[in-house]
Amino acid sequence: MAHDVQHYNLDQKFEFTAATKKAVFMVLGIGAALLILGIVMAVFGGGHHEAAEAEGHAFHWYERLYANLWINNVYFTGIAIIGVFFFAIQYAAQAGWSTAIIRVMLSLGNWLPIAGVLMIVTFFIANHDLFHWTHAYLFDKASPEYDKIIDGKGSFFYWPMAKGTFPVFYIFRMVLFFGFWVFFFKKFQSLTYNEDLIGGTSSWYKIRSWSAYFLIFFAVSSSIAAWDWVMSIDTHWFSTLFGWYVFSSWFVAGLSTITLITIFLKSQGLLEMVNENHVHDLGKFIFGFTIFWAYLWFSQFLLIYYANIPEETVYFIERLSSDIYGPYIFVNLAMNFALPFLLLMTRDSKRHGVFLKLVCALIIAGHWVDFFLMVQPGTLGHNGGVGFMEVGMFLVYGAAFTFVVLSGLAKGKLIPKNHPMLEESYHHHI
Repeated sequence: MAHDVQHYNLDQKFEFTAATKKAVFMVLGIGAALLILGIVMAVFGGGHHEAAEAEGHAFHWYERLYANLWINNVYFTGIAIIGVFFFAIQYAAQAGWSTAIIRVMLSLGNWLPIAGVLMIVTFFIANHDLFHWTHAYLFDKASPEYDKIIDGKGSFFYWPMAKGTFPVFYIFRMVLFFGFWVFFFKKFQSLTYNEDLIGGTSSWYKIRSWSAYFLIFFAVSSSIAAWDWVMSIDTHWFSTLFGWYVFSSWFVAGLSTITLITIFLKSQGLLEMVNENHVHDLGKFIFGFTIFWAYLWFSQFLLIYYANIPEETVYFIERLSSDIYGPYIFVNLAMNFALPFLLLMTRDSKRHGVFLKLVCALIIAGHWVDFFLMVQPGTLGHNGGVGFMEVGMFLVYGAAFTFVVLSGLAKGKLIPKNHPMLEESYHHHI
């Protein structure tokens, strides 16, 4: 290794200090208090009975709780897997610029085992309240509520068992995806820490080939997960763009999380090797994929709206014409496209931590709104909205996610000191 890099402390570790933990637990506490307040208000406030009765069933407070659990499960699972995905991209592309921050990317994957458990448990508790297709009567031709369209899609959930019984195929996919995602994450983790011990390039080549396998698996699994976990809520509706759309939403949120952690570590006096050029690159990724997300949002909307396909427009009409969700469509576009686009347009704004912290925080909250709009209208109808319960649950998940990721980050060394491209990262300049 050339002597340029030598004057850096390559064995530095992140110390998860009591002060940082206190800050995380404070957010968790505030979130928990708001969540409990939201639940109490829902239990005693009863909510929108007239709307519920108009829809033909009594609305229960816990349905809103389940919908929130599902939104946050899906959202934070996405951020976690994007960390692993972005790590794998660096190796597959033989990128050198990012060497100093690849362990920050990988650290997001620490949430995956917890996410898997939360996801599966939530599905077993809440499936009837979240997914219309779990009701057996929809598949019974003798039933007045028989649904031909859902019956046609039934095998996708229930194969090889009878439709309307136990969704074996659906659960199998969920377990398979989480199983492989955790497997790849652990594999990358052991190989990158192994590299610190043995040196040489063998670990780098191994991670590179494992990355290729992971990226193929990720391409298929992330799309199918989007259909399973989000699109199947609105069972009659489908969009051929949906896998891409969910991926783009996850990706921008994941990039923003990586950037925030990097800026935080820099503020702690760590990652001295990371300079404003690296930060600029992260800013460019966020800027670019913000536009990509907006392009997909608009493509999905325009094709359906312009073609005036009645069975497809219902998805947007439900949201646009709703007093509850209509305004959030514009909030969604403002938070996830208009503001980041304008704020990150200049070169300087992508190089300064203050700007990026603001934009990344905005995007992480904004893409939560995006998932809120995908999940709540189909599960809660007119009984949704953003209240104490939503904000509280988001803060609880956000704090728990931060705690798990930073705890994982503190366990190993921050910089892959034997990475063959560390020198390139040190000299990175744009």
